Amino acid sequence: MRFSAWQVLKNGLTGNKGWTPHWRSPEPKKEYDIIIIGGGGHGLSTAYHLAAVYGNANVAVLEKGYIGGGNVGRNTTIVRANYFLDGNSQFYSHSLKLWEKMEGDLNFNAMHSQRGIINLFHSDGQRDAAARRGNMMISQGDDAILLDREGVREQVPFLDFEQTRFPIYGGLYHKRGGTARHDAVAWGYARGADQRGVDIIQNCEVTGIDIENGAVTGVQTTKGPIKAKKVGMVAAGRSGQVAAMAGMRLPIESNILQAFVTEGLKPCLDHVVTYGMGHFYISQSDKGGLVFGGDLDFYASYASRGNLSTAEHVIEAGMALMPMIGKAKMLRSWGGIMDMTPDGSPIIDKTDIDGLYVDCGWNYGGFKAVPASGDCFAHLLATGRPHDVAKKFRLDRFRTGVDILDEEGKGSQHNLH
Repeated sequence: MRFSAWQVLKNGLTGNKGWTPHWRSPEPKKEYDIIIIGGGGHGLSTAYHLAAVYGNANVAVLEKGYIGGGNVGRNTTIVRANYFLDGNSQFYSHSLKLWEKMEGDLNFNAMHSQRGIINLFHSDGQRDAAARRGNMMISQGDDAILLDREGVREQVPFLDFEQTRFPIYGGLYHKRGGTARHDAVAWGYARGADQRGVDIIQNCEVTGIDIENGAVTGVQTTKGPIKAKKVGMVAAGRSGQVAAMAGMRLPIESNILQAFVTEGLKPCLDHVVTYGMGHFYISQSDKGGLVFGGDLDFYASYASRGNLSTAEHVIEAGMALMPMIGKAKMLRSWGGIMDMTPDGSPIIDKTDIDGLYVDCGWNYGGFKAVPASGDCFAHLLATGRPHDVAKKFRLDRFRTGVDILDEEGKGSQHNLH
């Protein structure tokens, strides 16, 4: 439905009484074919793909809070397919292709902007690593351009090119990368799933997972027990707590990743830019604020807030790279709970409990993975087989040591937010 400026003003002054909700608020049924624990981007995307691709509408998404209140609304909105390792590269390439058709599939404006990402490098070694990464991206059919110093200056002339400690040697330019509006992504998938019959149940916390004879039979919730043939755990940083209800200990640790935004400014930053030495990444939102972040707070926590020492580090890195940021007033900050695996790569797999599945461990890649995570997890839930681009995201790799996807250990992931 389209609204004129007058209609928008009228609805705002009358408490939005003329607007209808994008999705229903049903009471849970007694039983579903599939229950998804977690109403974030990954859970909603999974439910949407189950209904849209596999025709299974007897699905419930259980969210302990409200849609958009978790990590899907607590990130820096970056979308990219510039991963290096075999397995990760194919997956994120698949995800980017889904991003590019998502708005048409959902008939919803997610403000996906392919403004381009420039990952800076500051040494000969980093240049070599960027070249290898770019070649891997191109082999997947994605785009990558290795810029020299003057090539970077042409795109982002306001960086500090004269700094002597971390001189800018060049950058890896990923034109199809960019940003999307995180809230809109959640709303679009929620509406799309609801339109296809999925029940999205908010303020419904899962308090237990029912298991009989080694098979899942349902869940206990604050709205009562609900039976299900299959249960998918998609709870991001809370995945360890949810899995513990089934007697499982996942190979993840939950840490805080902070993000920051300035006051609204006139358009000044066309790209997403990352600082290869300072753990700093920045873009400009549609409302004009500079959105930026850095590294983890590096202590385990379930609190959606961070500490001041990390905030200071991130801001110092921003000032070192682009001193112009010092003229802007910082408006607010927030924290997302990151589920970190030992190798920096995710898990999409069955568990040893029949009918219980897990999708977790997204590290720094959660938001950009939303479309493909839902597509691949839905495929696993519907068919019992892993999707072709997610075959390496096995849970048992941490027990066997086979096919470890050491994206974190290679030292590049920290610098490519």
